[in-house]
Amino acid sequence: MRLPPAILLMGPTASGKTALALEIAERFPVSLISVDSALVFRDMNIGTAKPDAGTLARYPHALIDLITPEETYSAARFRTDALVAMAASTAAGKIPLLVGGTMLYFKTLLDGLADLPEADPALRAEIDREAATRGWPALHAELARLDPATAARLHPTDAQRLQRALEIYRGSGRSMSEWLAAGGESRAPYAFISLGLLPSDRSVLHGRIAERFDAMLAAGLDEEVRGLRQTYRLHLGLPSMRCVGYRQTWEAQEGLIPRAELRDRGIFATRQLAKRQITWISNTLKPECLDCLDPALIDQSLQRLAQRLDETR
Repeated sequence: MRLPPAILLMGPTASGKTALALEIAERFPVSLISVDSALVFRDMNIGTAKPDAGTLARYPHALIDLITPEETYSAARFRTDALVAMAASTAAGKIPLLVGGTMLYFKTLLDGLADLPEADPALRAEIDREAATRGWPALHAELARLDPATAARLHPTDAQRLQRALEIYRGSGRSMSEWLAAGGESRAPYAFISLGLLPSDRSVLHGRIAERFDAMLAAGLDEEVRGLRQTYRLHLGLPSMRCVGYRQTWEAQEGLIPRAELRDRGIFATRQLAKRQITWISNTLKPECLDCLDPALIDQSLQRLAQRLDETR
């Protein structure tokens, strides 16, 4: 039996994924499914560049606004939720279109999920204490000796993922890359059509990132973070407040960084995020790539999709 098609549209931040996804939705019978670890949080709208209410009413997205900023969301839960949404799409005679920039989620969907060890609160607390003393870059250097493959794809200040990788190694004696190589759940039962948006000139993408962050500040990112802190019980260790833009805004509000540096630090962090996303796409996920800066991007993408969908019939 032929597997039903599913479209994966991935790219770094500010590459135009959402705009292209909406164009695809105008031309093909698709159901939109978000692949974004920040869009799962309710009330986090400005700093996540969440589509506005009007757009979501016209183009509904699954897996947006699932949890509060106090809660956590995992790759395992994403895989489960995404497969449910994809099955509903297929049953309705539509094609799942998964769009976003959380590359680990794409990998989980494509390759399955390794059976990683359970979280160990005591180990996590120990690692947090070390980080407070030595700093996350020092722990990143330690991980580079223990698990170079994992360290290579993590930023030296990516506290959440560094903590998890060190926790796994210290608790099991095996690196995260070894666990992932061992595999787990099987590949999802779909004929995937993967498109990646990559910039032919990173300096242009960097310009887009700066413009977008400026727009977020002008739209009230600072006020949004203040409102979240008043509404929910939050701290900087939560995944929601580790999101790019939110962390830097919180730090500026608390005086941990000079307020005058908020813009530059937010833009720099977003550029680093885009760099990691590009590395994931180029080295791990390896979709069919298109230049996100090409004026003919939309027409090229629609033509490619039409061809690939014909091949799945």
